[in-house]
Amino acid sequence: MTSKVDGKVVAAPNAIPVMTADIRATPAASQLSPQNSFRNATRIQDSVTSGPERKALLWLAERIPASINSDHLTLLGFAAMFAAGCSYVFARWNPLGLWLATVCLAVNWFGDSLDGTLARFRNRQRPRYGFYVDHMIDSFGALFLMAGLGASGYVDWRIAAGMLVAFLLLSIESYLASYTLGIFRLSFAKFGPTEIRILLALANAALFFRPDARVHAWSHSYRLLDLGGAVAIVAMTIMVLAASIRDRKSVV
Repeated sequence: MTSKVDGKVVAAPNAIPVMTADIRATPAASQLSPQNSFRNATRIQDSVTSGPERKALLWLAERIPASINSDHLTLLGFAAMFAAGCSYVFARWNPLGLWLATVCLAVNWFGDSLDGTLARFRNRQRPRYGFYVDHMIDSFGALFLMAGLGASGYVDWRIAAGMLVAFLLLSIESYLASYTLGIFRLSFAKFGPTEIRILLALANAALFFRPDARVHAWSHSYRLLDLGGAVAIVAMTIMVLAASIRDRKSVV
């Protein structure tokens, strides 16, 4: 897509508003509304479970009652993530909290993954609104989840804080790539939100049956979630650096 500004042809990425240094000084540009200039980013989802998950979401979208819309699902996913964090706090005193957290993660998957699919299926998309609201909710959801994990006693709070920082850095890189390149990546190295939920659910089951589960590595013994969290921090940091280097070459 291109636009003319003071007689010049300016190329614009497919998924973002046109922005140049002198665009605000032209009367024609001032008539462009944000709604008209915005283009939805190309979604890239190539995680391990993306194929079956996509089919399952379409199957569910076909059967959602008309009285339920995307906003309801978004709120459901948000409430479920808050409840997951609370469940981890409860697990500090009662291991049943681990099962409750797993149920909440499943409900979060249902609401968070299905809201956009339902909007596309019904052709009621609101790209600007959906992108903003969905990812602000994801950020707060990550805060709730990591705070709950840090308070659960199953993982060191510093590991939980490190995972939150690494996740937010990865999110920021993804959002910047969406704006500057018109590409929105929902997964990195075959891992996406669904895979993270599955790993957490498996860890919850392991800890329910063996609360003191430890992993022996490098001549040391580590708590299960401490080691898993440390690996996650390193992996997400590598992903951020690799994506930043790759995307920097594309925006030059």
